[in-house]
Amino acid sequence: MNQQAIASQKTRAEQETENEANRLREQIDDALAAVISRSPDEFDSLQSAADRIERAARDLADALRQLAQQRQTPEL
Repeated sequence: MNQQAIASQKTRAEQETENEANRLREQIDDALAAVISRSPDEFDSLQSAADRIERAARDLADALRQLAQQRQTPEL
């Protein structure tokens, strides 16, 4: 089965959870780049990265809870 067929079988909650997980991964990668860069505005850069990771993690947690609730509810 190809990727497109698999993607079309995902529920909205599954797709949203996957999107939020990918966004968190991207934020972590950006934070690691900020750690390595040691730029002059390091404090602001690291603070911003922390804020973005915090928001992305919260969004992923919400998406996971929504998915869990959807899977707990029996389909009619």
